[in-house]
Amino acid sequence: MAQLTVDELLIDPPAVGTVERNHPLAPLTKYRLGGAAEWFVRPRDSGQLREAMIRSREASLPFRVLGGGANLLVVDDGVDGVVVRLDAPAFTGVEWIPDSPGRGGAGRDEAVLVRVGAGVDMAKLTLDSVRRGLTGLECMAGIPGSVGGIIRMNAGGRWGEISTVVQDVSVLEPDGGLRTLARDEVGFSYRRTSLGGAVACGATLRLTPGDPDKVMERYREIWAAKQAAQPLAAHSAGCVFKNPPGDRAGRLIEAAGLKDRAIGTARVSPDHANFIVAGDGGRARDVLDLISLVRRTVADRFSVELELEIEVWRRQGEACSSPGRVPCGNLHA
Repeated sequence: MAQLTVDELLIDPPAVGTVERNHPLAPLTKYRLGGAAEWFVRPRDSGQLREAMIRSREASLPFRVLGGGANLLVVDDGVDGVVVRLDAPAFTGVEWIPDSPGRGGAGRDEAVLVRVGAGVDMAKLTLDSVRRGLTGLECMAGIPGSVGGIIRMNAGGRWGEISTVVQDVSVLEPDGGLRTLARDEVGFSYRRTSLGGAVACGATLRLTPGDPDKVMERYREIWAAKQAAQPLAAHSAGCVFKNPPGDRAGRLIEAAGLKDRAIGTARVSPDHANFIVAGDGGRARDVLDLISLVRRTVADRFSVELELEIEVWRRQGEACSSPGRVPCGNLHA
């Protein structure tokens, strides 16, 4: 296939799922900023996802997967190529093993497995597990996003990371093959994995039964701590920068005098300096300009190059004005 046309995508919808052209992405991201996707595809199962990936590759089109829209900034002009959303039942299922607590089974010391689709909302899954008296996901309190995106970036914080409870991850590889990767094969490290161009379709998590009251208390403590220190109600993508070795990005930004600094409607949060929040009616360009200002100032003051934790989606070939950009083709939180 030399070129992907409207007819080639729409003439046989069952092949890839529902397809829309120039679909707005801003409402699907936590920032509520950015332009449209040239092609927006919602596959109904892994077979249609595979077909969408193969067609995109044959047409030399960028292929991106959008999860919960957290940890993401889409540029104002939008993106070319195909953006896939895994929100069909095949990607949003949650299966608790039959002998899970509360269903007449697992003993207090036995692990409990939960199989989840990549499109499952992590906040809902976390609360469900806590209500079941299961430990392992409390550290995800206050972290938005889909399971697939959370796993891809090994999301977490000072209370823990998702990698600690992952048993395996089901992926669609760039060549179209389906494979299940054991935890050690995923390549977890600080805010990244080695999944590359593979798309996470689902995962098995390993949780541990605990005292229900204590598990809920721990969850509430973490949630309250984040509410007190982070602008959880604002339009943001979470922490913008990774913490450099031996230090914290937020501390460096605040020490550089940038807390509450604004460009347009984008502002370094007065609550937590590693958050850049966006006001209503703003532009992604404002956020990018503020990111550049922060990186420049911190580098000048402390000789530290801050690396982006968020992803920035641009059109193919567009120059990157903010170093640290993550390449396209990732499943996003």
